[in-house]
Amino acid sequence: MIELETDLVGKHAHFGTLRDYIKKYGFSIGGNWEYDRGSFDTILHQNQEEGETIYLRLPFKVLTGQLDDYNTDIIFQKPYVIKHVANIGLEYDGSSLADATGFSQFQTPADQDGQIQDKGKWIQAGEQLVVEKVLPHVN
Repeated sequence: MIELETDLVGKHAHFGTLRDYIKKYGFSIGGNWEYDRGSFDTILHQNQEEGETIYLRLPFKVLTGQLDDYNTDIIFQKPYVIKHVANIGLEYDGSSLADATGFSQFQTPADQDGQIQDKGKWIQAGEQLVVEKVLPHVN
C-alpha cells in the first residue's frame, strides 16, 4: 500500500452526486463498505495473465446519513494505491465446481496488499486522478 499526499484528506462531498460524477472515470464503491464508511475504488492497471490489479482507493467516513442514501455527506481520509494479486486458475477445494462453472465470480485475492513495482509511476497516476477528477467536486 502506498499512501498518497493530496489535498483530499478532510474534504467533504455529497455521496450520490460525487459517485455519479466519478463513475465515468471508472470509480465504483469499494466492496468492504459499511453504512458509516466506505471507499471509491478505480483500477489503475490490470494484468490478467499475472492476476494482478493496482487500485486507487479513496476511503471516506459518513458524516450524516447512511452510505446507501444519495444525500449522505461524507468526509475523505488519506487516499492510497494498493495491489491485489488474484489466484490464477481453479481453486482445489470444495468450491472448485463453482469456479469451473462460473458461479464463483469473485475469489479472495492471494495477496490483498502485494508488492508494488515502479512506485513513482503509480503515485503520480493516483495523485493526478485525484487532483484532476475528484478534487474539483469536493468542498
